[in-house]
Amino acid sequence: MQPYLFPYIGYFQLINAADIFILYDDVNFRKQSWINRNRILLNGSIHTFTIPCKGISSNKLIKEIELNNKKDFEHNFLELLGHSYEKKAPYFDEIIRLLEKIFNTHDTNSISSFNYASTSHICDYLGIKTEIKQSSECSSHTSHLKGSKRLYSICKQFDAKTYINASGGKELYCKSDFIDEGLNLKFITPEIQKLCYNQISTKLFTPWLSIIDVLMNNSKEECQTMLNCSSLS
Repeated sequence: MQPYLFPYIGYFQLINAADIFILYDDVNFRKQSWINRNRILLNGSIHTFTIPCKGISSNKLIKEIELNNKKDFEHNFLELLGHSYEKKAPYFDEIIRLLEKIFNTHDTNSISSFNYASTSHICDYLGIKTEIKQSSECSSHTSHLKGSKRLYSICKQFDAKTYINASGGKELYCKSDFIDEGLNLKFITPEIQKLCYNQISTKLFTPWLSIIDVLMNNSKEECQTMLNCSSLS
Protein backbone atom coordinates (compact mmCIF):
# COMPACT_ATOMS: atom_id res chain seq x y z
CA MET A 1 0.00 0.00 0.00
CA GLN A 2 1.11 3.60 -0.51
CA PRO A 3 2.27 5.32 2.70
CA TYR A 4 -0.78 7.19 4.00
CA LEU A 5 -0.96 9.90 6.66
CA PHE A 6 -2.48 8.54 9.90
CA PRO A 7 -4.70 6.18 7.85
CA TYR A 8 -8.05 4.65 8.80
CA ILE A 9 -8.52 1.50 10.88
CA GLY A 10 -8.84 -0.73 7.79
CA TYR A 11 -5.25 0.11 6.82
CA PHE A 12 -4.04 -1.22 10.18
CA GLN A 13 -6.26 -4.29 9.84
CA LEU A 14 -4.42 -5.01 6.60
CA ILE A 15 -1.03 -4.59 8.28
CA ASN A 16 -2.13 -6.83 11.14
CA ALA A 17 -3.28 -9.55 8.74
CA ALA A 18 0.11 -9.77 7.01
CA ASP A 19 3.53 -11.12 7.95
CA ILE A 20 5.31 -8.45 5.90
CA PHE A 21 3.78 -5.12 4.89
CA ILE A 22 5.32 -3.13 2.04
CA LEU A 23 4.94 0.64 1.90
CA TYR A 24 4.95 1.51 -1.79
CA ASP A 25 7.04 4.69 -1.61
CA ASP A 26 8.78 4.59 -5.00
CA VAL A 27 5.69 5.08 -7.14
CA ASN A 28 4.34 8.42 -8.35
CA PHE A 29 2.76 10.78 -5.85
CA ARG A 30 -1.00 11.13 -6.31
CA LYS A 31 -2.60 14.50 -5.63
CA GLN A 32 -5.82 14.53 -3.60
CA SER A 33 -4.92 11.14 -2.12
CA TRP A 34 -4.47 10.16 1.53
CA ILE A 35 -0.69 10.44 1.33
CA ASN A 36 -0.53 13.87 2.99
CA ARG A 37 -4.05 14.43 4.33
CA ASN A 38 -6.77 12.78 6.37
CA ARG A 39 -9.90 13.52 8.39
CA ILE A 40 -10.95 13.93 12.02
CA LEU A 41 -14.04 15.32 13.72
CA LEU A 42 -14.03 18.97 14.71
CA ASN A 43 -17.06 20.16 16.69
CA GLY A 44 -18.97 17.16 15.42
CA SER A 45 -18.22 17.77 11.74
CA ILE A 46 -15.70 16.19 9.39
CA HIS A 47 -12.51 18.23 9.15
CA THR A 48 -9.72 17.50 6.66
CA PHE A 49 -6.16 18.19 7.80
CA THR A 50 -3.16 18.34 5.48
CA ILE A 51 0.55 18.16 6.27
CA PRO A 52 2.31 20.75 4.07
CA CYS A 53 4.73 19.48 1.46
CA LYS A 54 6.86 21.28 -1.07
CA GLY A 55 7.33 20.53 -4.71
CA ILE A 56 4.24 18.36 -4.94
CA SER A 57 3.98 16.82 -8.39
CA SER A 58 2.46 13.69 -9.86
CA ASN A 59 5.69 13.37 -11.82
CA LYS A 60 7.68 12.79 -8.63
CA LEU A 61 7.96 9.62 -6.57
CA ILE A 62 6.36 9.68 -3.14
CA LYS A 63 9.75 9.34 -1.48
CA GLU A 64 10.91 12.51 -3.29
CA ILE A 65 8.20 14.74 -1.79
CA GLU A 66 9.64 16.74 1.11
CA LEU A 67 7.79 18.10 4.13
CA ASN A 68 7.45 21.86 4.47
CA ASN A 69 7.56 23.57 7.90
CA LYS A 70 7.07 20.35 9.83
CA LYS A 71 7.47 22.07 13.22
CA ASP A 72 4.79 24.63 12.40
CA PHE A 73 2.45 21.86 11.32
CA GLU A 74 3.17 19.92 14.52
CA HIS A 75 2.30 22.93 16.69
CA ASN A 76 -0.86 23.77 14.77
CA PHE A 77 -1.97 20.15 14.48
CA LEU A 78 -1.58 19.35 18.17
CA GLU A 79 -3.43 22.55 18.95
CA LEU A 80 -6.21 21.51 16.57
CA LEU A 81 -6.45 18.13 18.27
CA GLY A 82 -6.72 19.94 21.59
CA HIS A 83 -9.72 21.90 20.32
CA SER A 84 -11.23 18.70 18.90
CA TYR A 85 -10.60 16.12 21.61
CA GLU A 86 -9.15 17.54 24.85
CA LYS A 87 -11.46 17.16 27.87
CA LYS A 88 -13.82 15.14 25.66
CA ALA A 89 -11.98 12.10 24.35
CA PRO A 90 -11.12 9.59 27.11
CA TYR A 91 -7.63 8.77 25.78
CA PHE A 92 -6.54 12.26 24.71
CA ASP A 93 -3.49 12.55 26.98
CA GLU A 94 -2.16 9.11 26.08
CA ILE A 95 -2.50 9.65 22.32
CA ILE A 96 -1.07 13.17 22.38
CA ARG A 97 2.07 11.71 23.98
CA LEU A 98 2.20 9.11 21.22
CA LEU A 99 1.88 11.79 18.54
CA GLU A 100 4.56 13.94 20.18
CA LYS A 101 6.87 10.93 20.06
CA ILE A 102 6.10 10.50 16.36
CA PHE A 103 6.86 14.15 15.57
CA ASN A 104 10.13 13.91 17.46
CA THR A 105 11.32 11.03 15.30
CA HIS A 106 14.52 11.96 13.47
CA ASP A 107 15.10 11.62 9.74
CA THR A 108 11.51 12.29 8.71
CA ASN A 109 12.07 15.02 6.18
CA SER A 110 9.95 13.43 3.45
CA ILE A 111 6.27 12.54 3.53
CA SER A 112 7.09 8.88 2.95
CA SER A 113 9.55 8.69 5.87
CA PHE A 114 7.12 10.54 8.14
CA ASN A 115 4.27 8.19 7.24
CA TYR A 116 6.57 5.20 7.69
CA ALA A 117 7.59 6.42 11.15
CA SER A 118 4.06 7.30 12.26
CA THR A 119 2.63 4.00 11.01
CA SER A 120 5.41 2.06 12.77
CA HIS A 121 4.90 3.91 16.06
CA ILE A 122 1.15 3.30 15.99
CA CYS A 123 1.71 -0.38 15.21
CA ASP A 124 4.07 -0.61 18.20
CA TYR A 125 1.43 1.04 20.40
CA LEU A 126 -1.22 -1.44 19.21
CA GLY A 127 1.06 -4.43 19.55
CA ILE A 128 1.12 -5.21 15.82
CA LYS A 129 4.21 -7.34 15.15
CA THR A 130 4.13 -7.21 11.35
CA GLU A 131 7.44 -6.37 9.68
CA ILE A 132 7.11 -3.10 7.75
CA LYS A 133 9.39 -2.32 4.83
CA GLN A 134 9.63 0.40 2.19
CA SER A 135 9.61 -0.73 -1.42
CA SER A 136 12.47 1.64 -2.30
CA GLU A 137 14.74 -0.19 0.13
CA CYS A 138 13.88 -3.77 -0.67
CA SER A 139 12.83 -3.98 -4.30
CA SER A 140 14.88 -1.50 -6.32
CA HIS A 141 15.55 -4.17 -8.93
CA THR A 142 11.82 -4.34 -9.65
CA SER A 143 11.25 -0.59 -10.10
CA HIS A 144 11.13 -0.97 -13.89
CA LEU A 145 8.15 -3.33 -13.62
CA LYS A 146 4.60 -2.02 -13.67
CA GLY A 147 1.29 -2.97 -12.04
CA SER A 148 0.72 -6.60 -11.14
CA LYS A 149 4.07 -7.72 -12.55
CA ARG A 150 5.87 -5.74 -9.87
CA LEU A 151 3.61 -7.14 -7.15
CA TYR A 152 4.40 -10.68 -8.28
CA SER A 153 8.12 -9.93 -8.19
CA ILE A 154 8.03 -8.39 -4.70
CA CYS A 155 5.99 -11.31 -3.35
CA LYS A 156 8.46 -13.81 -4.79
CA GLN A 157 11.38 -11.84 -3.33
CA PHE A 158 9.99 -12.63 0.13
CA ASP A 159 8.89 -16.18 -0.75
CA ALA A 160 5.28 -15.16 -0.17
CA LYS A 161 2.49 -17.63 -0.80
CA THR A 162 -0.37 -15.16 -0.35
CA TYR A 163 -0.85 -11.52 -1.27
CA ILE A 164 -3.48 -9.59 0.71
CA ASN A 165 -5.02 -6.39 -0.60
CA ALA A 166 -7.78 -4.04 0.52
CA SER A 167 -11.25 -4.88 -0.80
CA GLY A 168 -11.03 -1.99 -3.27
CA GLY A 169 -8.40 -4.02 -5.11
CA LYS A 170 -11.10 -6.36 -6.43
CA GLU A 171 -11.51 -3.96 -9.33
CA LEU A 172 -7.78 -4.12 -10.14
CA TYR A 173 -6.63 -7.68 -9.60
CA CYS A 174 -7.81 -11.09 -10.74
CA LYS A 175 -7.23 -14.18 -8.57
CA SER A 176 -6.54 -16.42 -11.55
CA ASP A 177 -3.67 -14.16 -12.65
CA PHE A 178 -2.05 -14.54 -9.22
CA ILE A 179 -2.60 -18.30 -9.24
CA ASP A 180 -0.73 -18.45 -12.55
CA GLU A 181 2.20 -16.86 -10.67
CA GLY A 182 1.97 -19.36 -7.82
CA LEU A 183 0.31 -16.90 -5.44
CA ASN A 184 -2.97 -16.79 -3.57
CA LEU A 185 -4.82 -13.47 -3.70
CA LYS A 186 -7.06 -12.48 -0.79
CA PHE A 187 -8.98 -9.34 -0.01
CA ILE A 188 -9.59 -7.98 3.47
CA THR A 189 -12.98 -6.43 4.21
CA PRO A 190 -13.61 -4.48 7.45
CA GLU A 191 -16.76 -5.44 9.36
CA ILE A 192 -18.17 -1.94 9.70
CA GLN A 193 -20.92 -2.93 12.15
CA LYS A 194 -18.22 -4.01 14.63
CA LEU A 195 -16.14 -0.87 14.18
CA CYS A 196 -18.66 1.65 15.52
CA TYR A 197 -17.80 3.46 18.75
CA ASN A 198 -18.83 6.54 20.68
CA GLN A 199 -17.50 9.63 18.93
CA ILE A 200 -17.37 12.96 20.69
CA SER A 201 -19.80 15.77 19.82
CA THR A 202 -21.91 13.66 17.46
CA LYS A 203 -24.69 11.10 17.71
CA LEU A 204 -24.35 9.82 14.15
CA PHE A 205 -21.28 7.62 13.71
CA THR A 206 -18.84 8.74 11.02
CA PRO A 207 -16.76 5.81 9.68
CA TRP A 208 -13.32 5.72 8.07
CA LEU A 209 -11.80 8.72 9.81
CA SER A 210 -8.09 8.84 10.61
CA ILE A 211 -6.84 6.26 13.11
CA ILE A 212 -6.37 9.24 15.43
CA ASP A 213 -10.13 9.41 16.02
CA VAL A 214 -10.21 5.70 16.83
CA LEU A 215 -7.28 5.99 19.25
CA MET A 216 -8.68 9.05 21.00
CA ASN A 217 -12.00 7.37 21.73
CA ASN A 218 -11.03 3.77 22.46
CA SER A 219 -8.68 2.00 24.84
CA LYS A 220 -5.69 0.13 23.46
CA GLU A 221 -7.50 -3.14 24.15
CA GLU A 222 -10.62 -1.99 22.29
CA CYS A 223 -8.50 -0.91 19.33
CA GLN A 224 -6.76 -4.29 19.29
CA THR A 225 -10.15 -6.00 19.15
CA MET A 226 -11.10 -3.83 16.16
CA LEU A 227 -7.99 -4.97 14.30
CA ASN A 228 -9.56 -8.42 14.00
CA CYS A 229 -13.02 -7.20 12.96
CA SER A 230 -12.54 -8.07 9.31
CA SER A 231 -12.87 -10.96 6.92
CA LEU A 232 -10.50 -12.46 4.33
CA SER A 233 -11.87 -13.87 1.12
